[in-house]
Amino acid sequence: MSELVLQIKNLSKSFGKNKVLDGINLEVGEGSVLGLMGENGAGKSTMMKCLFGIYAKDEGQFLLCGKPVNFKNPKEALESGVAMVHQELNQCLDRSVADNLYLGRYPKKFGVIDEAKMLKDSINLFASLNMNVNPRTIMRTMSVSQRQMVEIAKAVSYDAKIIVLDEPTSSLTENEVLKLFSIVRDLKKKGVSFVYISHKMDEIFQICDQVAVLRDGKMIMQKNSEETEMGELITAMVGRSLDKRFPDVDNVPGDYCLEVNNLSTRYAPNLENISFKVRKGEIFGLYGLVGAGRSELLESLFGVRTISTGTISYAGKKLHFSSSKDAMEHGFALVTEERKLNGMFGKDTIKFNTVITNLESYKTGGILSERKMAEAADREIVQMHTKCVSSDELISSLSGGNQQKVIIGKWMERSPEVFLLDEPTRGIDVGAKYEIYQLIIRMAKEGKTIIVVSSEMPEILGITNRIAVMSNHRLAGIVDTKTTDQEALLKLSAMYL
Repeated sequence: MSELVLQIKNLSKSFGKNKVLDGINLEVGEGSVLGLMGENGAGKSTMMKCLFGIYAKDEGQFLLCGKPVNFKNPKEALESGVAMVHQELNQCLDRSVADNLYLGRYPKKFGVIDEAKMLKDSINLFASLNMNVNPRTIMRTMSVSQRQMVEIAKAVSYDAKIIVLDEPTSSLTENEVLKLFSIVRDLKKKGVSFVYISHKMDEIFQICDQVAVLRDGKMIMQKNSEETEMGELITAMVGRSLDKRFPDVDNVPGDYCLEVNNLSTRYAPNLENISFKVRKGEIFGLYGLVGAGRSELLESLFGVRTISTGTISYAGKKLHFSSSKDAMEHGFALVTEERKLNGMFGKDTIKFNTVITNLESYKTGGILSERKMAEAADREIVQMHTKCVSSDELISSLSGGNQQKVIIGKWMERSPEVFLLDEPTRGIDVGAKYEIYQLIIRMAKEGKTIIVVSSEMPEILGITNRIAVMSNHRLAGIVDTKTTDQEALLKLSAMYL
């Protein structure tokens, strides 16, 4: 290994009785990329947050370029050359890109913010990274993937010695992933090091020089990625071997039950004349580039987005949802793409987040029963294999993947007939993904109608019966999963560009 930039020695961290990190040792060489993998709750993000000064470590030592460091807060870390791009974006959405880049370190002239310099420096930064971003753009108007790229540019702008990327491609398009890899490789040549946290094994082998695996708070392995096989990596992560990446899709779809005819939406981005039919017990995939209109289509089916023309019918009955509450009462459920923004109550407990969509079921004599709510939460913790201390734990204390399990569990409590899943395995480890796939297939075999959005082409091809491809807010075509391939999906996704 080249000269060491970061060393972690005997790092331990507990939250109450839960020991999240147990004697961790890790090394990152100069100008290298270390892939950090592990199941949800293994301690990956916690370890990096201890480094970054967000959490205080219980014991252990960090060395940066051979010198001991103990950052009290992220500002100290950034000023010392350690940057981190978090999986869950924390940005000022009503401010411009430039404001977000220089928040807390505005360039000043005569004691006043130098807007001209800030704009010029922002333009130069994006040009150096070959990114086409207007610094004056208000963050709220940008897609999740665009905001993710801004956050990556911000990390680069600190002239960091080491940059931690926590699930950086979870919301990026394939072209943006390639762009990110190009940026990483260019910065490697300049001596910048990376810790690359990801569940996507293909990416780990593409971009990482070394790979390290955490399991249950302990370091299981660290070795050169070129000397590591995928099966070895999976076994290290989950403690057992997985014979295959996807379970058998052995559901048998029945008659058509959900029909969408000439659906268009009123507000931008406008969907245009979408028509398709889905069978009872079918897993119907929605693929397309980010921004193609997939999420907007699910929101329209769930009563969140206003429909201007067209109809939605289920079981022969036309539906006119004026709100998500209407959709829920007709047996629809929606798992949103951005769990932190609109999928959960981050300041409340696992129990609260599990029961919130189904409160009427937990009443006794018109009064909410604590016992029934606790039973429901515990039931879903067991069913979803959620790693937590108890249902009274704050959902924000869980890893991203375990938060997703709670969100899916809350809908399972309602036994929906139509399940709309927007990127359901985003930020979830390989073992948990397999469990989610099994759950989806099981629900389909029980007669539930599943519509699933995924940006991962192997996933959409691995767990569906048919796939509808969106292109520029229109439906480009519907294909049978068994007879299609990645090339066909890409051609359809570019049809209306």
